[in-house]
Amino acid sequence: MRRLALPFALMLVIICAFATSLFARQIRQDPDVLGTLLVEVRGLRTAIEQMSSASARIQLAMGRLQLNEQRITTYMRRLDDIRDRRPPAELDVQKRQREVDAFVEAIRQSGRPASTDVEEELKRVKGELADARAYLMRLQTEEAQLLRDIAAERDHWAEINRTLEELDRALIRK
Repeated sequence: MRRLALPFALMLVIICAFATSLFARQIRQDPDVLGTLLVEVRGLRTAIEQMSSASARIQLAMGRLQLNEQRITTYMRRLDDIRDRRPPAELDVQKRQREVDAFVEAIRQSGRPASTDVEEELKRVKGELADARAYLMRLQTEEAQLLRDIAAERDHWAEINRTLEELDRALIRK
């Protein structure tokens, strides 16, 4: 808000200086000075009200833009974390799958029914494989959700940016 106060105050000083010089010229030229001054004061009041309104809208849009950028940054950090954890999870799934395949192949090659100990071990390894796959699936799901959230926030960021550009164009026209 302090950043906007200095340009706003500078603009008011310029407007007042312009109005003063205009008033001085009109006093010399126009016998109805009071009427002319009244019109100028009303015009200045309108200009100040418009600037004040635009300033508030700009501050609001900037606040929204900053919050939006913070959310995007948070999502990006989480996405990076997930992307760091996913390759080891994929390797773990592959390792567990090889273990299960090795057990099944060993049982098949032995030509006889597996012992209770071997069956229990196979069941344990299959459970670990299922857990590893579930963890990997959670990471993939969370990554996909974060990508959707980031895309939505970027769309929202673009919308806020368009609003700021419209305000900028409106101020330039005046």
